Amino acid sequence: MSKVQATTLTIDGRNVAIEGEKNLLELVRKIGIDLPTFCYHSDLSVYGACRLCLVDVEGRGVLGACSTPPEPGLVIRTNTQELREIRKIAIELLLANHDRECTSCVRSGSCQLQDIARRLGITNIRYRSIHQPKPVDTSSPSLIRDPNKCVLCGDCVRFCDEIQSVGAIDFAYRGHDAAVLPAFGQDLGAGECVNCGQCASVCPTGALAPAPEIEAVWQAIHDPNTVVVAQIAPAVRVAIGEQFGGEYGLNTTGQVVAAMKRMGFDIVYDTSFSADLTVVEEANEFIARKTNGERLPLFTSCCPGWVKFAEQYFPQLLGNLSSCRSPQQMLGSMVKHTLPAQLGRERKDIVMVAIMPCTAKKFEARRPEFRTGGVPDVDYVLTTQELARMIEESGLSLNKLNPASFDMPMGFKTGAGVIFGNSGGVTEAVLRYAAGKLTGQNPVDPEFEDIRGEESLRLIRTEVGGVELKLAIVHGLGKAREVMERILAGTLLVDLVEVMACPGGCIGGAGQPVGRDIAQRRKDRTAALYNADRLLDLHCSQENHFVTECYQKYLGEPGSRESHRLLHTHYHHRRRTGAEDIALTKAKESSDGPLIVRVCAGTGCFLRNSQAIIQGLMKHVEANDLDDRVQVQASFCFERCGEGPNVAVGETIISQATLEKVVQAIHAELAQAPDGTVRADAC
Repeated sequence: MSKVQATTLTIDGRNVAIEGEKNLLELVRKIGIDLPTFCYHSDLSVYGACRLCLVDVEGRGVLGACSTPPEPGLVIRTNTQELREIRKIAIELLLANHDRECTSCVRSGSCQLQDIARRLGITNIRYRSIHQPKPVDTSSPSLIRDPNKCVLCGDCVRFCDEIQSVGAIDFAYRGHDAAVLPAFGQDLGAGECVNCGQCASVCPTGALAPAPEIEAVWQAIHDPNTVVVAQIAPAVRVAIGEQFGGEYGLNTTGQVVAAMKRMGFDIVYDTSFSADLTVVEEANEFIARKTNGERLPLFTSCCPGWVKFAEQYFPQLLGNLSSCRSPQQMLGSMVKHTLPAQLGRERKDIVMVAIMPCTAKKFEARRPEFRTGGVPDVDYVLTTQELARMIEESGLSLNKLNPASFDMPMGFKTGAGVIFGNSGGVTEAVLRYAAGKLTGQNPVDPEFEDIRGEESLRLIRTEVGGVELKLAIVHGLGKAREVMERILAGTLLVDLVEVMACPGGCIGGAGQPVGRDIAQRRKDRTAALYNADRLLDLHCSQENHFVTECYQKYLGEPGSRESHRLLHTHYHHRRRTGAEDIALTKAKESSDGPLIVRVCAGTGCFLRNSQAIIQGLMKHVEANDLDDRVQVQASFCFERCGEGPNVAVGETIISQATLEKVVQAIHAELAQAPDGTVRADAC
């Protein structure tokens, strides 16, 4: 074998060098052949379910390109008659079991199923339709789950599990009944979902999509009795252009503002203003904690997906989260606090609409902590995708609009507020403030290059004003879980931890335009925000004179009682599911009903072996013929996560339970029952 043959293989008659590619699919795409696929993402494990990226390997037959590693000397064909027919059959079978109301689908025009069917020339379906409509799940404030459009590619399942470590959805049932569902078949809004929406960002169809609020916003705009105020997050302006055919990372700030004013928004502010406000509050909180050595590390609290994740899985560290609201909620609070008096209107007449790259922001806006007198600080949240659709509905061409300016004073910002949209941006903005605060002079060169990067976890040591700081910057909740566990174990000692749920930070939010080349999109959006920072005259939040004026007029000093009332919040341990208890054994009917034994199946108790208790109880009930007296149920939280596993036998809760303790308690309850009937609750 020659040296050339030793490092190459042949694809459709062309010699192709093997240069570290993990599979044949990467090699095929490297030479410009776009093999169709639903289930392949370079960040996820190989699944190989859709069977669209098949290739013919000489001597081996038809193989999945995504799951076949490259070997020197292989001879591969990608476009034989057999392969085309196999792909057509696969797509036609999917379409036969699919809701084909494409014109009304949120993903129409960006749906991979639609695109692949067009590319394969499918104009009719040869198979009888077997589609049976299923109810659409609208329980989540952030996402809509439409099982009628699911192609079972598993992308959402793997992302939620492998990248986010949440596992809010998974496969259930087998064969024709196979489906992707939240735990126990409950609604998405009742389970462990943290609303990050990354499942929707990788979904190739409209099976998962951001929950729309467009119609409600149009109604507010057309209502003459309301003043509609918008705020635009930094990451939106460097992504929305993609929806209109623009290059990745194109900064369209002025055109977006112009479009919104043409559409009927009365006032358009910049969320970067309240990002500056957040920096002032959070940096002072950090400096105070570092100086006093209290409750470190400090975790950032700008990302609502991360905050809910912490509330669900790490309640013991909630005291370490910054009490600062996110920039979205700070701006909503300040607008609702100041505008009514300025305009001579009531608070309820001001409608605040946030334009965000994030689906979790929809959930955040509905948190009861962010309501004043029953009126929310932020009324509606639109994703970048939704704003683009509204612009299209208006008949406006974003690329042809003359730029317009944000309204003052809350349209003014520094570069520190702009870079909030990038992973590491919050930390860098805080360090810029801290440098000025500790040295008495704002940094001449404000950029902290060592903070920046694409790695999902970056550990940095730096010095600010003579003080050494240990920092952790993390994006992706799976990596955040690793960091939290290391901190709890005492193996990671840091002062400040920035967490963003989405890959790359807000620029990779699930509300951003979807499509191929997502890694390149994130990289270009990130660069665009750093460039926007460089083009501004001011780069440190303390240089924003409108923020200073805001403190003088309304807030007093950073960290004051009034700033805490308007700009801060609190967190609480959150049940990971709102699901009802689920019967695992079926008790026979009796006059008084069975003894209910509830065994907690929540994460904390599950990790402490509650599953073994459930299995042991079910066997015990069956072996001792107690199914007419005892019913074992799976429950989901006794709010005693640190004392698990927890089991309730009737009304008695047993913490640090063992199978032996529970069995003893059951028989003690049965012995006391007046007529021998038994109730058994297993949570």
